[in-house]
Amino acid sequence: MPRSHYTGLAGLSDDRPVKAGVLLVNLGTPEAATPRAVRPYLAEFLGDPRVIEYPRWLWWLILHGVILRIRPRRSAHAYQRVWTPQGSPLRVGSEALAAALQEELARRMPGPVQVALAMRYGQPSVKSQIERLQREGVRRLLVLPLYPQYSATSTGSVLDAVADSLKTLRWPPELRVVNDYHDDPGHIDALARSIENWWQANGRGERLLLSFHGIPERYVRAGDPYLLQCGATARLLRERLGLQPSELLVSFQSRVGREPWLQPYTDATVRELAAQGIKRIDVACPGFAVDCLETLEEIAMQNREFFIEAGGQDLRYIPALNDSRGQVDSLAGLALRHMQGWPERDEA
Repeated sequence: MPRSHYTGLAGLSDDRPVKAGVLLVNLGTPEAATPRAVRPYLAEFLGDPRVIEYPRWLWWLILHGVILRIRPRRSAHAYQRVWTPQGSPLRVGSEALAAALQEELARRMPGPVQVALAMRYGQPSVKSQIERLQREGVRRLLVLPLYPQYSATSTGSVLDAVADSLKTLRWPPELRVVNDYHDDPGHIDALARSIENWWQANGRGERLLLSFHGIPERYVRAGDPYLLQCGATARLLRERLGLQPSELLVSFQSRVGREPWLQPYTDATVRELAAQGIKRIDVACPGFAVDCLETLEEIAMQNREFFIEAGGQDLRYIPALNDSRGQVDSLAGLALRHMQGWPERDEA
């Protein structure tokens, strides 16, 4: 087994086994569903220049002069609707996924591997987890952001945080990154099986709506591949499910501000479907690996209310993959492919 071994300065020696590491990174969550806890989380999230591409001085005035005076209370109320006795659904679900992936990779890999979970905003931070992994002997690190589709606002921001963390280390680990997995066959199959199983247990609605998180249109015009990758995921999933184009629709949620974001908007889409006489729709969110505020509150609660108020009968949310067997298997396969050539992955 490879070891880090150095001697020469007054008995200095390090013969700990060298490990491979996998760092899962999700968006993040406040520590509690209160305005006081939500405010620093929002300040870090909305203060990221990758998320809001405005002149810094202008956005600082807007963020601290207006948004952070109003939005924490509103967001806290939304978090309270989905908060669990164990805490934030995103954190609880992400921790369960990390634990399941640790077990699966340990089973499949001949060498030692350590899986850790970080949040891009909030705790545990990317920096603290990279430093912890280094202390535990990780010399080869795979960064796996839990964003199937790449966007500068999500995966790009994770890469910024990783780079900032590595700059502080005397001896950074060897690094590999999963940029996206929007068209990974294992991931598409896991999504399709999840939807099929849900339909088998609950029946099938008249339409399947795939709601992705939105970004401003100008980000796409600037070169962000997110829209193309969302379209590819939707097409592959439709083909795998054997649906006609009219049976599967795509929309974008969570827009903020007045500038145009990717369209059609999810709230407008569900209202339009109800106005067309559609009574029952199913909604899945293939851009979210783990259920969170945007799926449990925005889709399963808010948009369900919009649909019923507009004349529909029921909007049923199909849960994210979370720590399901399908997601664990697909992420394990993805990680193993990206770690090819590392002794921990390939040695007999």
